[in-house]
Amino acid sequence: MSVSPHELPVVVIGAGPVGLAAAAHLHERDLPFLVLEAGEGPAAAVRQWAHVRLFSPWRFNLDAAAKRLLDGTGWAEPEPDELPTGGQLAADYLQPLADLPALKPHVRYGARVVAVTRLGMDRLRTEGRESVPFLVRLDGGEDVLASAVIDASGTWQTPNHLGASGIPAHGETGAAAFVAHALPDVTGADRDRFAGRHTLVVGAGHSAANTLLSLAELAERAPDTRITWAIRAAGPARTYGGEDADALPARGALGSRLRAHVESGAITLLTGFSVRSVGVTGDRVSVSDGTRTVTVDRIVGATGFRPDHSFVSELRLDLDPIMGSTRALAPLIDPNEHSCGTVPPHGVDELTHPEPGYVAIGVKSYGRAPTFLLATGYEQARSVVAALAGDWDAARDVQLDLPETGVCNSNPVTGDDTIAAGGCCGAPEPATAGRGLATGIGGGLLSAPLPLITVGTGEQPGCC
Repeated sequence: MSVSPHELPVVVIGAGPVGLAAAAHLHERDLPFLVLEAGEGPAAAVRQWAHVRLFSPWRFNLDAAAKRLLDGTGWAEPEPDELPTGGQLAADYLQPLADLPALKPHVRYGARVVAVTRLGMDRLRTEGRESVPFLVRLDGGEDVLASAVIDASGTWQTPNHLGASGIPAHGETGAAAFVAHALPDVTGADRDRFAGRHTLVVGAGHSAANTLLSLAELAERAPDTRITWAIRAAGPARTYGGEDADALPARGALGSRLRAHVESGAITLLTGFSVRSVGVTGDRVSVSDGTRTVTVDRIVGATGFRPDHSFVSELRLDLDPIMGSTRALAPLIDPNEHSCGTVPPHGVDELTHPEPGYVAIGVKSYGRAPTFLLATGYEQARSVVAALAGDWDAARDVQLDLPETGVCNSNPVTGDDTIAAGGCCGAPEPATAGRGLATGIGGGLLSAPLPLITVGTGEQPGCC
């Protein structure tokens, strides 16, 4: 079969915020493209945390190319200083974007990608590799050919385990019915599962903090509600973050509110707690670190996410052995080294694998790094698409200004005691208008539950 890659579309995997941003940039560059989305509509993962409010305002949550496409279509741009929920992000921005005539004919839903390889080649063959199209296989058996593949599939479907060793704790699989993963709607749709019950939250990131704050609010209305928080670290300082020193007041307020609940006794904190085993007895579940055991009604596993590289295993990837990102990006985001919440500018050069034409962007590009911002994904999309168009000057003119957390340590982190990854080195500048500071799910969302938000006060908690 003789097919020139230049005649084929760029396949974008995922119709979330970053995947749709890539589509917008591909349209502007007049490059043919096809977006393949496993869900039944755009932003399928975002809609699963629709109840959560971002702690960055609308003006930072819009990709520049996407906004240019929406402007002039009758789209009502949201108030720039308001903080949207995940549901509003999907309904007021991502759905209208996906429905634009420039994008809609090129987006397929219910199209789950199960494999990406080269047409007629496995990973071993080198000769002529660059001139052979990509073969993208869907779960229904259909094969789609592509000139390049932009993988924006995210990590939402692959949460980390409760077990402290990176694998399920003893008994964890059998206790799955008792475990909710990140960001349950504690005060809304999932209220009956938590009200009047004892919940253990495992994890030290923003998503754990968000759930803890929601549970604390629920406990005020349902007095029998009990909350225990388990972290591997010796203390919660990283979760509390920079508080008043944070460049995003809503994110800083998250730590302050959480600290107050812990100090008041509303939340029982277990430090140095690494989950070793989980056991079910009747309608309750026990969690042990080998020394201490806590018995509860429900568990929320807020231990972060990891990328799924299995469906691209026949491509030539050069993954950092620690982060699971590209080797060039890993030192910039490794939480063992950095905790500022900022990342040095990076684009196609840092995201490139040995497989020409394949690149992962968005939260998947960060591997297991715990915090990812939409601004980063949007700039990645712009840089990668510029490179695909052959505009290397634009591709390498990467500009990324992110807000500091107010905590900047270069000390090794342990366990789940990570809330931000970034470049403490490199003297990053403060965020400027026009650069996104939104959420991403790579250690989580940067947001807060609706009942805890007072827009405009600067007191909004956030969640990762």
